[in-house]
Amino acid sequence: MADELSSREFREAPILVVQTKERVYRLRAGGAYNIGRDPSADIVVTDPRASSLHAVLERGADGWEIEDVGSLNGTFFAGHRVDRMVIDHEETFQLGHAVDGEKLACSLPTPSRPEPGLDAGGDTMVVPDPGYALDDEATVTKIHPGLPRKVSRSSSPAAHPSTVVRITSPTLRIGRATDNDIAVPDLMISRHHAELHTIGAGRYRIVDLGSHNGTYVNGARVDTADLSESDLIGVGHTTFRLVGDELREFVDTGDVSVSVQNITVRTPDGKVLLDGVSFPISQRSLVGVIGPSGAGKSTLLGAITGLQPATEGTVRYDGRDLYTDYDELRHRIGLVPQEDILHNQLPTRRALLYAAELRFPGDTRSEEREQRVDEVLDELGLARHADTRIDRLSGGQRKRVSVALELLTKPSLLFLDEPTSGLDPGLDKTVMEMLSELAHDGRTVIVVTHSVANLDSCDRLLVLVPGGRLAYYGPPEEGLQQFAQRTWAEVFQEFDNDEDRDWAGEFRTSPRFENYVAVGLTDDVGPAEEVRPPAPPPAPQSKLSQLSTLCRRYLAVIASDRSYLALLGVMPLLLGGLIAAVPSGAGFTGTPGTNTDAPTKLMVLAFAACFVGTGNAIREIVKEQTIYRRERAAGLSAGVYLMSKLLVLGVITVVQAAVLVVIGTIGESMPPKGIFTMVELELVLAMAMLGITSLALGLLVSVSVNTSEKTLPLLIVLSMAQLVLTGGLVRLPGTPGLQQLSFLSPSRWGYGAGAATLDLDTLSPHTGAADPLWKHTIGTWLVDMGVVAGLGVVFLALAWYRLYQLRPRRQGARVARL
Repeated sequence: MADELSSREFREAPILVVQTKERVYRLRAGGAYNIGRDPSADIVVTDPRASSLHAVLERGADGWEIEDVGSLNGTFFAGHRVDRMVIDHEETFQLGHAVDGEKLACSLPTPSRPEPGLDAGGDTMVVPDPGYALDDEATVTKIHPGLPRKVSRSSSPAAHPSTVVRITSPTLRIGRATDNDIAVPDLMISRHHAELHTIGAGRYRIVDLGSHNGTYVNGARVDTADLSESDLIGVGHTTFRLVGDELREFVDTGDVSVSVQNITVRTPDGKVLLDGVSFPISQRSLVGVIGPSGAGKSTLLGAITGLQPATEGTVRYDGRDLYTDYDELRHRIGLVPQEDILHNQLPTRRALLYAAELRFPGDTRSEEREQRVDEVLDELGLARHADTRIDRLSGGQRKRVSVALELLTKPSLLFLDEPTSGLDPGLDKTVMEMLSELAHDGRTVIVVTHSVANLDSCDRLLVLVPGGRLAYYGPPEEGLQQFAQRTWAEVFQEFDNDEDRDWAGEFRTSPRFENYVAVGLTDDVGPAEEVRPPAPPPAPQSKLSQLSTLCRRYLAVIASDRSYLALLGVMPLLLGGLIAAVPSGAGFTGTPGTNTDAPTKLMVLAFAACFVGTGNAIREIVKEQTIYRRERAAGLSAGVYLMSKLLVLGVITVVQAAVLVVIGTIGESMPPKGIFTMVELELVLAMAMLGITSLALGLLVSVSVNTSEKTLPLLIVLSMAQLVLTGGLVRLPGTPGLQQLSFLSPSRWGYGAGAATLDLDTLSPHTGAADPLWKHTIGTWLVDMGVVAGLGVVFLALAWYRLYQLRPRRQGARVARL
């Protein structure tokens, strides 16, 4: 009878016996017991490699469990690091080191072996361990578990330090070059990046040395900051932390986990796009995200990349809050949009080299960039296609090239939006297998897809239903079982046919939710806080270096497209020939008041200059908007990007304008002298300025539309408007409305500059008042040219502002820590 009672008591209230090197603890179920160096911890350990709050012991549904709570040096079992583990009978853990860390021996007494140390009242006791020698002051202490304690997760790196440096000199320099005290071989780090100064006994200060990608303390970029032992110093993919007089280095090698916790996204008008979505992502895993259109897949992608933070909830990157530490952690996140993010006219390797120039610091040597590009090409199996133009690759290979661009900076998290869109089933499978290999090679990959044919390549599958709610998260092979359907097409049909069904609620109450969601989430709680707006991404290069790279790349793109290059050359020849065919009577000379054809010929010349300039630019930004957005997110300057277009196209437009004038005036008699120099040169200057301003107008239109298809109708409308408003077709002085509108047209002032050179108001007979913009004076000519240039500056400013607005925006959000 006594044995039966003892057995029943054991099952109802099992005791966990925990031995440290100084004490034995007997813990009763019902509480959460903290382990750490903090003297207030329930189980105190003394090894300096253990964190102040290192781990937690608690009785769960499956028995007693030990859980590491983001300790600095980790919790190990049988030589392997563990985050959470069920204690079956007798287990020994090492705290702080896999081999010689402080031992924590845990055992469960059996009914046949009475529990020592219980007093008559049954309280749980802490008693000296007979197996260890204690000092004379060791006493017996009671532990009353009471309610579970709130556990605050550490934001420190959850990996074993790769290097520990003892601080013995007043200054330690950190950087990529080998002459630093701490050399970090990371291309995201500058050659001489930062310095750690000793400013007193146990007091230190970090100083940035003008690095390109910045130095971060607790996720915020700093120029200089005093440090405490709880601060994290971020440099590229490496995080440092002070522990006493040691500087511990933790390199982010890609083995990171992600915890998405109760994220909700609401629009300003209160519409819910995501509703309380939570799920964990383990390291080195591929997660597929599927769901019907409008279920919130793109919104989820924005939330977990940090580009569009959730209005509630948080995303943890290896224990760190992604939203609050976004400035630092964004360098470790890669995003591959659905569209190609490289110029398809370029060979693969050359395109990646240009991208490497834009992404890596300006002090990176060309051989370093080339080595990294070759490494990525080898990793993705693209080495044999290095010299092949991207547009000649298969769809799957082109997607690999887009992935290669993101892998240049070695991101730990890689997000892809519809990578298999438009691919045949074979290429679909190839791409998904490639993503699985990338994940298992040392990074976490999340892919949003509409294709369900190859979901078995994923380690986890996430299903969203309309309303942005989580209907399933777990192994792909169990997904259809959750919905009791044979195919995913039938599942999506059920979502449409039974809109009122609580799919998310059914999943939350299922065992799969407990097995695949609940077990992987932390239980942190805390007040909501405002996410600080992130600083603009640091520019990896100086603006001059960016401009050089962009101009060289743009010229390479133009040169690689032979048909476009031929069009650029042929167009001014054809237009110039048409101008030459226009009769002009006595040419641009004759007795005053007798040459009626001269205004028409000049008008056609001005129209051609406007058409060439606008036509050169009107598609050049809209066709690259996906590339621009991604490069802008990596630190590209909007002004530099616009200037690269203006410089390259401007040179082309000036040459074309000169050809127009030379060919268009063949055989024409000219006045012996213009206002201040040769008439032909003044006409070339006027048409070139008109062409460049029209080019600026084309850039403004290009950045203002969202598809290339809209540019052709706008080109026709703008060209016809410029033709009418030149003043050569319709007499503008004294024409209300049209005269005032013409002041906004570049053609009005460019035509006026040409007319002033030719003294057109005197040469051509007309009725009404003389046109003040046609006066044959240096002052009038300068005003005409100045207004044309001023309009060009206005168009460029508006285009720059629009480009700036196209940058990836990250709004602040209310974040509830879970």
